[in-house]
This record gives sequence, C-alpha cells and structure tokens, in this order.
Amino acid sequence: MAMADKSIVMLGCFDTKGEDFSYLLKSLGALGQQVITINTGVMETSVDFPIDVDQDAVATASGAVLETIRKSNDRGRAVELMGKGAAAILSELAEKDKIKGVIGMGGGGGTYIILEAMQAVPLGIPKFCLSTVVAKDLSRQIGVKDITLMSSVVDVAGLNSISRLLIRQAASAITAMADTKVDASEEAKKSIAISMFGNTTKCVDKCTELLKSKGYEVMAFHATGVGGATMESLIREGVFDAVLDVTTTELADELCGGILSAGPDRLTAATEMGIPQIVVPGCLDMVNFAQMDTLPEKYRTRQLYSWAPDVTLMRTNVAENGILGKQLVDKLIGAKAPVEILIPLKGISQIDSEGDIFYGPDADSALFGAIKENAKGHVEVVEMDAHINDEAFAKMLVERLLKIME
Repeated sequence: MAMADKSIVMLGCFDTKGEDFSYLLKSLGALGQQVITINTGVMETSVDFPIDVDQDAVATASGAVLETIRKSNDRGRAVELMGKGAAAILSELAEKDKIKGVIGMGGGGGTYIILEAMQAVPLGIPKFCLSTVVAKDLSRQIGVKDITLMSSVVDVAGLNSISRLLIRQAASAITAMADTKVDASEEAKKSIAISMFGNTTKCVDKCTELLKSKGYEVMAFHATGVGGATMESLIREGVFDAVLDVTTTELADELCGGILSAGPDRLTAATEMGIPQIVVPGCLDMVNFAQMDTLPEKYRTRQLYSWAPDVTLMRTNVAENGILGKQLVDKLIGAKAPVEILIPLKGISQIDSEGDIFYGPDADSALFGAIKENAKGHVEVVEMDAHINDEAFAKMLVERLLKIME
C-alpha cells in the first residue's frame, strides 16, 4: 500500500478533551494528513468532527459493554478496558496496513490508555503522545515500544496560547515522522540480533565486525532488562533472520531478583518463531543490583563487586548456576530452527577469568554441566577452550551462526 493511502490515527478521550482534539485534527489536516479518529472516552461525547471508531466499538473490542463500564463507576477498570480495546483496534488496523502513525493526548488516565494501545503497533510506525505526566516514570507503560513523549506543559483541558503551539508542534512532529522514507539501497541482505554487556563487549564487537564484513546488518541490545525484552519483542515482529545471544545474563537477574531481569519470556522468541540462534551463557556469573546498600539482606554476605558507584554485581553460586544451566536449555528445547549453545570454558565474562574477581571454576562447572546434562534432541552443545572475550571464540561464534543460517 502506498504511503498516501495510509492514515494517521488520532486517539484519546474526546468526551473530556474534544476542543483539544478538534484543534489537533485541524492541524493534521492542514499538513495534508488523512486521519482515523478513535474515541477512548467513556462518557457522552459531543464534538465538531467525525469519529471513525466510537467509544462503543472500543469497549466492545475489549470484551466489555460500554454501558456496563459506565455503571460500574470504576475509573481504574474503565481506563484498563478502554486501553485494551483501543489496542485491539490498532492491531487490526496495523495488520491491514492502514496506518502510518499514531498520535494521542491526555492526562493520567488518557496517557495510560494511549500508551497501552500503542503496544499493539509494530516497530517503525511512529507513536507520539502529548501528555501532562511526562515527568513521571512511564517506563512500564512504554515498555519496549518506540514511543515519543512530549510534555503538554499545561493541562489538556481547553485551548490557550501554549496548548495551541504545542499541539501544532505535535502534529508537525508526527507528520514528519510518518512521512520519513528509508532508502532501500541502505538495507543489508540479512539482519542479526546480538546481545551484549560491558563484560562481553570485546566479544560482541569482534562478532559485529566479522558479520558486517560479510554484508549483514547487526543490531546490538544491551542486556539491561529492557534491552533483552526489546530484542525478544522485535524477534516476534519478524525483524531478524538470526540471533547471536552472547549475553544471557538477564536470566540470572530473573532467578535471583536482580534489577535487570527481562522477565520470564527472555530467550523464548527465537525458539517460538523458528529463527536460527546461537546461545552463549554470557555473564551468567553475575546478578545486577544498584548501590551496595540496596542489596537484599540475604545477599549481603555473598561475593560482591562494585562495577560502578550505582552498579553492584553479585557472583552466582554453584546452586544457582545449576538452575540457570537447566533453564537455559529448557527455553531452547522446543526450537523450530537450528540452535546451538556455545560454551567458553575459560570464563563467561570479563571478570570471570583466572585470577580475576569473579573467577569461579566450581560455579562455572555447575553451569556447564547442567547445560550438557539437559541438552537433548537437536540442541547441540559446543565447547571451546577459550574465554568469552577471546578473538578465537568470537570467530567460532560467527562461523557456526553462518553455518546454521544456511
């Protein structure tokens, strides 16, 4: 579908903010944009512009009935349901290739609905939210999506000289973003996701260099919880042809309650999507916490290392490594495409090498042993007498990845 045939979606609570949305719609129209309007408010609505998807349809898409939502007098539940319904509608529009951008405006509840709905929109379709609560921590609502936030400065509650200016700027921003084109000649032949950490940077840099020299596009994701979750999300959207998962450290944070967990679904997307993957137990020797005084009491006597003033690393022990090895394999058993686990026998992080702070051959042996013991079927385990950051190990990773991609 040509870009000219697609529309920008404008969504929000038209029931309480009709004047503001009317001005946004006119601003978009003045910029030559076709607009699909979605009303996520639950109260009676009277506006001076056409509503393409009304509040009844949004409520129905959530599995609820609008009148029931109104009678419940439960604002939190109403916000949750309207966000869910709007997400379902946006998902359908995106699947039909009808939209090229999404824009919304709101206060606390309206922002939640908008950000929830935007979760259903794939990467690359711009998502813009003009909000009164930008100063809040909205990381949970934004998740892994490419959403742009802009402070409304004043409340979205009627037009004034400030709101008019910012609404016009928001309209210009989403228009420019939606109409941006990428030169097809810039696209690589295939795209590969790779996970990294400060402790595996040397390995990842060499892998990236080697893959790029062969014409592949490489996208690195920092294993900070959000990074791993983002990579998993994009794998599910079909962005990548293969995965080189060098740094699976987020599994350790999930197990031990660290601050960089990517959730229980980490290391499952490539398995489910049938994408070739090479997996390394990179940085499973560590769990991440913030400042030293923030550690849970039960971990205060463990082996700790201050990586930075606000980053405390805890060495995983023998028992934890036994669990992590089994978990890693369990997540790969159902893979629909070739998968290999590569083990660097001389250490799995920058500080897990002989003589360094986290060198722990017993813990590493428990990890490697659990991986080999539980691996079965088509999950192949390959060992190399090297450290994870050795150039030879990086070369082997790339060679074996390219082989299974064939």
